[in-house]
Amino acid sequence: MVIKQILSGLNVLLLALVLCGPLQAERVKDIASVAGVRSNQLIGYGLVVGLNGSGDQTSQAPFTTQSLRSMMSQFGITLPPNQTLQLKNVAAVSVHADLPPFAKPGQTIDVTVSSIGNAKSLRGGTLLMTPLRGADGNIYAIAQGNLVVGGLGVAGQDGSRITINIPSAGRIPNGATVEREVPTGFARGKSLIFNLHRPDFTTAHRLAKAINETMGPGTAVAQDAASVRVSAPVDAGQRVSYLAVLENIQVTPDEAPAKVIVNSRTGTVVIGKNVRLKPAAISHGNLIVTIRENPQVSQPGALSGGATVVTPSSTVDVNQEGKRMFLFDPGVSLDSLVEAVNKVGAAPGDLVAILEGLRSAGSLQAELIVI
Repeated sequence: MVIKQILSGLNVLLLALVLCGPLQAERVKDIASVAGVRSNQLIGYGLVVGLNGSGDQTSQAPFTTQSLRSMMSQFGITLPPNQTLQLKNVAAVSVHADLPPFAKPGQTIDVTVSSIGNAKSLRGGTLLMTPLRGADGNIYAIAQGNLVVGGLGVAGQDGSRITINIPSAGRIPNGATVEREVPTGFARGKSLIFNLHRPDFTTAHRLAKAINETMGPGTAVAQDAASVRVSAPVDAGQRVSYLAVLENIQVTPDEAPAKVIVNSRTGTVVIGKNVRLKPAAISHGNLIVTIRENPQVSQPGALSGGATVVTPSSTVDVNQEGKRMFLFDPGVSLDSLVEAVNKVGAAPGDLVAILEGLRSAGSLQAELIVI
């Protein structure tokens, strides 16, 4: 990959040009996944305690007080209903995690804890026992433990404040224990389906062909651009061994379609390898106008009765760059485009305008995507 940068003021344009050779063969496990074998998102609501005065302000986060009252009532402690609690060391948080496929009860997973109130920092806090639920409402894990916070926030009495990273979020490594296994359809039926990470008809055909050459004719059938159905043993143990062979088969994926990606916010332009240009002539030029003010002092002669005044004096310069037009032959590659654009000194906005103009003229043989 050839990367050329064009610097113009504070704008930085990164033009990525893919000029690699033929694609290399990849393993099936790197380009596809087995249907139904996926992670599941878990979420929960809990309390972090033990903060050094950086917790929620109860006047602005009343749900923190309500949560503490509910928790204390479970331990047989009844708090006066009309009493206002000042909980500077407690923060209400959301807890979320990804439950990997085939996770068994008793295994542990990492969790992320994020403040949902106005706590300034979660550093030094401890998450109390928090149930984590799935999309179906069932509890699949229980989280609890000490937080690891990478952020830091320091404030002075005059209102000055320094914040490093994000102190209102942290992680607990192995902070949740799996309580329930998520059922999967891995061991059901007489076949499996491989779903490509990047749908492509050519890649799906090559995947089915490679599996048939390794496991026997008729083993795999490409259903569409994203899915390939593969016959598999019914026994779960045999199916695991069978997949161990399938996922290591080498397949050469097809090249990606010709695309030009333009990030309008950062000025980044990424151009794929297969982008070509039809015959086109492009004109580019900059007109620079510079105005300089040089005030002059007018001093009257002696005994003339005049007054000293300041008279304006302006100098206007106009500079227009040369070599503003370049011509492309049929089927020119991207390295020629990049070289020509660099020679004329195009800024990020100019390059985007050139690409849009080429697409409108029908000379850009690629899909232009603006994100």
